Amino acid sequence: MSTPRTVLVIGGGAAGNAVTILLRRAGITVDLIEAKDDWNATAGSGITLQGNALRVLRELGVWDRVAQSGYAFSSVGITAPDGTVLHAAEDLRTGGDDLPATVGMERPRLQGILIDAVRASGATVRLGVRAASLEQDDDGVSVTFDDGGEGRYDLVVAADGLGSATRAAIGITDRPEPTGMAIWRVAAPRPAGVTRTDLAYGGPAYIAGYCPTSDSTLYAYVVEAKRDRAAIPVASYADEMRALARHYGGHWPEITAHLTDPAKVNYTWFDRLLVEGSWHRGRVVLVGDAAHCCPPTLAQGAAMSLEDAWVLAQLLTASDTWDDALFQEYYERRVARVRPVVEASVQIGQWQLDGVRDADVPGLMGRIMTMLRELP
Repeated sequence: MSTPRTVLVIGGGAAGNAVTILLRRAGITVDLIEAKDDWNATAGSGITLQGNALRVLRELGVWDRVAQSGYAFSSVGITAPDGTVLHAAEDLRTGGDDLPATVGMERPRLQGILIDAVRASGATVRLGVRAASLEQDDDGVSVTFDDGGEGRYDLVVAADGLGSATRAAIGITDRPEPTGMAIWRVAAPRPAGVTRTDLAYGGPAYIAGYCPTSDSTLYAYVVEAKRDRAAIPVASYADEMRALARHYGGHWPEITAHLTDPAKVNYTWFDRLLVEGSWHRGRVVLVGDAAHCCPPTLAQGAAMSLEDAWVLAQLLTASDTWDDALFQEYYERRVARVRPVVEASVQIGQWQLDGVRDADVPGLMGRIMTMLRELP
């Protein structure tokens, strides 16, 4: 690329951090703004990273730190509510045979690794700042910030998440829709026998599962029908999750014993979003959850966001012309991959909501994972 470029990235989650690192590596000037003062450094309990996510993290140059900080495993177990293992299946290595099938991590650890990489890249980072207005013309975007600052950019990358204000500001009316399920999550000490993800179907929850996130930690979750979040006091979160989790055996009693602090328990609905037609308006383009999201039934949310960043950066750094055709190519390349992931993730949950007992969940998951082995 011969023409100097300047990019504003709005949002410092996985997608925003990843695209910043990749664009800076190509010599592009990047400003990153993040609305939260702490850069989401302590948010979340755990995250499951399958091979295609690890492939992008390796491209970012952070794989060694991820490998040291997380917990790698290669299979998933299906159990009865009492903890009896009914089936164990080897996970497909969607990132290639030279990467683990899956790595579980504490979400703040992953965010910290990406933050360090962004800072090392030389990007300008401003925390506690939002874009107040975006004014576009044929040559770029003039941005006014809510702290009174201003900037002029060749491109704005909207990585500001599921509730993206940027998406709405550029006239994209798609909004996330609840699927009917909700999830309780908590980080807890890892029982010695937990060496992979195990999922229990049945009992009082649709799913009760856990994922090791280090040699000493895991995150556990139970999935139920969504309830009115406003009607559940935050102070009761530990009690609510414990009331569901106590019905499960195996390693669950040891995990449930640590369900005492409501501040460590997270409750969220499952949402679905897939922006159709294009993921840009002019010189503002969406990545990650701002463009799409799905229930975590396939554990592909972070992977799809990281892949967005990788593909967009590839296209931007390979072309001197940033125009509608390039941004449409980005959309078409990504939507062909994201759509089946979103639809399958929603379908798996819908089968449970509808009580379909003969659904071919393993077959559907196998088809999606086989697709994901291919480069995005």
